[in-house]
Amino acid sequence: GRTRSLLSALGIAIGIASVTLLTGIGEGLRLYLLDSFSQFGSRLIAVTPGKTETGGGPPGILASSRPLLLVDADTLRRLPGIEAAIPVIQGQGEIRTAGLTRNTAILGTNHQAAQGWRFRLAQGRFLPDDDSAMPRAYAVLGATVARELFPQGDAPGALIRVGDRRFRVTGVMEPKGQFLGFDLDDMVYIPTSHAQALFNQDGLQEIDLVYSAHYDEPTISSAIKRQLIARHGSEDFTLYSQQDMLASLDKILTIVKAAIGGLGIVSLLIGAVGIFSIMSIAQQERIPEIGLLQALGCRRQQILLLFLGEAMALALLGGGMGITLLLAIRQLLAITLPSLPLTVHPTYLLLALLSSALVGLAAGVAPALRAMRQDPVVALHGE
Repeated sequence: GRTRSLLSALGIAIGIASVTLLTGIGEGLRLYLLDSFSQFGSRLIAVTPGKTETGGGPPGILASSRPLLLVDADTLRRLPGIEAAIPVIQGQGEIRTAGLTRNTAILGTNHQAAQGWRFRLAQGRFLPDDDSAMPRAYAVLGATVARELFPQGDAPGALIRVGDRRFRVTGVMEPKGQFLGFDLDDMVYIPTSHAQALFNQDGLQEIDLVYSAHYDEPTISSAIKRQLIARHGSEDFTLYSQQDMLASLDKILTIVKAAIGGLGIVSLLIGAVGIFSIMSIAQQERIPEIGLLQALGCRRQQILLLFLGEAMALALLGGGMGITLLLAIRQLLAITLPSLPLTVHPTYLLLALLSSALVGLAAGVAPALRAMRQDPVVALHGE
């Protein structure tokens, strides 16, 4: 009997540990992704060249999309409500300094990038506010590049060669880490038009716009669209807002969490079946005891409560074991996989205990009712 009870409590323990752990990982992942995206600020709209939606034109005719140009970024910057317009063009290249060479990512951008993307400087200053068509040849180094090329930490003021051009370093960025596979520290930031000449390319990859908190995203988006359609003659560009990305991420992760929750509920149901069968067996085995209790004047409600109490105690034991198991796994994961985003809320733990109590209650009801309805005379005979 004891082994059966223990196994059934273990069933509930595993159910609770798995459902709490998996929802914890789901929630942790959600917060981690939201945090990754929000590190650039939440009032961002990216404009990319080309329309992603399907048009209704005849097949075989490709819509010619005009590239996004520096002039587009300059005109968008003047729109009311726009705090920063950041042109972006990216490529790879060799960075050389006295005797040291490194192949790294090169990002062509402007003076508003650090403020717009919330990047901070460790040394010096960011790119100056120059005329976008004729900027001075200045460069800002990511933390890794600066460490590799200037181990003494004397990067600001030094001269470097980026591809076939010379630049003077104005500053070094604080470490920022990885974002969606990009190492933001292994990067050199130079003015956009220099990058265009370096990569021999007029078009920009995107223009990032930061809008003021006093404006809402739909208003700003429609103003951007109007401005660009007036310049290009048609809607040959696509807007992605930070809000859209976060909303679609949230939607995906909520579905994942629901699926995970479903798995946990299945394991809880298995635990409930275990408790139900144990209580049914116990009720059969204890028929003489029930008869004796009734003969001694024990009320039916007391017998009902006795059985329900036992079922709940079993389930709560399972719940307690589940939480202990969960905390042990969490400690183990923190040591072995410190980068795994795991958020275990006290609310989840309370819900886990509550659900185990409910499972015990539900599984114990039928056997308890049967025990309560037992005829005392028949029960005493043990039939």
